[in-house]
Amino acid sequence: MLPQELIQRLRRIEIKTSKLANEKMAGQYRSVFKGHGMSFAEVRPYQQGDDVRLIDWNVSARTGEPFIKVFEEERELTVFLLLDLSASTQFGTHLSTRKQVITEIAAMMAFSAIRNNDRVGLIIFTDSVEYFVPPRKGKTHVLRVIRDILTFEPTGKGRTSDGVAEAMKYLTKISKKTTVTFLLSDFFIPQREFPAVERPLAIASQRHDIIPVMVRDPMDQALPKIGLAPMEDLETGSVRLVDTSSAMVRRDFARAALQQRAHVISLFRRLSLDSVEVGTEEGDYLKKFNQLFSRRAKRF
Repeated sequence: MLPQELIQRLRRIEIKTSKLANEKMAGQYRSVFKGHGMSFAEVRPYQQGDDVRLIDWNVSARTGEPFIKVFEEERELTVFLLLDLSASTQFGTHLSTRKQVITEIAAMMAFSAIRNNDRVGLIIFTDSVEYFVPPRKGKTHVLRVIRDILTFEPTGKGRTSDGVAEAMKYLTKISKKTTVTFLLSDFFIPQREFPAVERPLAIASQRHDIIPVMVRDPMDQALPKIGLAPMEDLETGSVRLVDTSSAMVRRDFARAALQQRAHVISLFRRLSLDSVEVGTEEGDYLKKFNQLFSRRAKRF
């Protein structure tokens, strides 16, 4: 039996994200995430202008009239949600924590997928892959996925770079067919650790349509002026006393944060990955995804 509080949270997320998926994203999702390949649907009488290479000679011979084969797109896709739920995602200083935003975006994409009869799978990672749900269809399955995200408790306390790399390797191993994969993380990866991430990400993106979703908080870029303050690394547990009243400290922090973000975005561009950046202070992240879908639609 699920605790009442969990049921209420699950219901709130279902109402909000299914509405977004059904009313705001339905057409765009289908237009930018197309099936892979074509399958035979039927034959119909030949019409002027039809490609003669599609003539079905067997049917035409039997009927004495030319008929052509009609093919349709194999629509069914597999959508994977790869979620970084390490301890740092519990942080948030505005409307939501990173985990809450990650959960809602994952739910929105899952509902969009099942509305188009696509399958949805889940991989949760910290510094390693900790949880896996095989892809399936249907609303019941999606609600199970959301419930598992809400109740997940991380055990890993290592680096985000290790987690992203392991998740990419895991995806490559378990899924031999092309998938649409949303990779949701805060992507706090130092530049020195990029080589460990870039190679598995590049290998996975050769087969899969990987869309990184970077979830950040405003305080990731700017320290508040609150004097001496203990700063805890949520993933390692280490604590450091920082003098936030120092203009130089705040300036150096902001500069380092901007450089780190720029390096991550540059990595995505090098690998030709469409990415989205969402802030915990944003109540309407749908706008960011509409912009992403518009870019993809124009390119395709």
